[in-house]
Amino acid sequence: MPPKRTSTSETPALTLAAIQQLITNGIAAALETQTAIMASASNPNRNTGPTGTLVTKTGNYKEFVNCQPFYFNGTEGAVSLIRWFEQTESVFSHSNCVEENKVTFATRTLTDDTLSWWNAYTQPIRIDQANKITWTELKRLLTNKYCPRTEVKKMEDEFYNLVVKGNDLKTYIRRFQELAVLCPNMVPNTEKLMEVFISGLPRSIEGNVTASKSQTMEEAINIAQRLMDQIIKRDSVQETNNHKRKPQDKRNIINNNNYHNNYNNNNHYHQ
Repeated sequence: MPPKRTSTSETPALTLAAIQQLITNGIAAALETQTAIMASASNPNRNTGPTGTLVTKTGNYKEFVNCQPFYFNGTEGAVSLIRWFEQTESVFSHSNCVEENKVTFATRTLTDDTLSWWNAYTQPIRIDQANKITWTELKRLLTNKYCPRTEVKKMEDEFYNLVVKGNDLKTYIRRFQELAVLCPNMVPNTEKLMEVFISGLPRSIEGNVTASKSQTMEEAINIAQRLMDQIIKRDSVQETNNHKRKPQDKRNIINNNNYHNNYNNNNHYHQ
C-alpha cells in the first residue's frame, strides 16, 4: 500500500471573526458609496442623509455630508448667500475639512441656478483646475454674481451708517457681521474693522471698548456685550427704585397740599 501524502501548505480555515470582519468592511464600503450618490442629488434645502459621529482624522466628504450642509440655489438674495457662507464654514470646522477640499465639497451643495453657473465657470478650465481655487476666491466669485452692484451699494451705505439702536446690541452685532462679509472692500484689515464696529456703539460704552485695545473682533464684541449688560442691569435697578419711590412721593405731595390748605384756612379764620 503506497504511503499517504502529507501536505506542507494547507490553506488555513477562515475563522468566524475573520468572516464577520469581511462582512463589516463590505457594508461600510457600500454605505459610503450610497452616501456619495445621495449627496450629489439636487436638494434645494439641505442634506437629509444620516448623521454620524465625527472623528479627529482629516475630514473626508462623508464626514462633510454627515454634518448636513445647507444648499444654495442663488434665488434668495444676499442674506441667503451670507447664511450659506456661515453655515458652510461651520461644517468645514466640524468635519475637519482641509483647505484643499473646501471648494470641492462646497460646490457640491450648489443647486439650480448656482449649479449652472458653476458648470459654466468650470467648463473652460476643467473641473480639476476649478477645484484648486481657494474658498476665499469662491466666496468672492459668488458675491460678485449674486450680489448686484446696486444692492452692494445699498449695503455699503447701511454699513457706513450702522449704529446701535437703543440698547439692542445683539441686532447691531449680527447685522454688522453680515455686512462686513458682503462688503469686504469697505474695510482693508481687522484693525480698521474694529474701528468701524466701535464707532457704531453708544457713547456710554464706546470709550471703554476703545480703551480696552482689543486685539480681535471677538474680544471687542465680548467687551461691548459685557458693558451693555451692565448698563441694562443698572437701568433696570434704577427704574425699579423709581417705581418704589412713587407712592412716597405721592404721599408727600398730598401732605404738602394738606399743609397749605390748613395754613390758608387758619389765616382766613384769624382775619
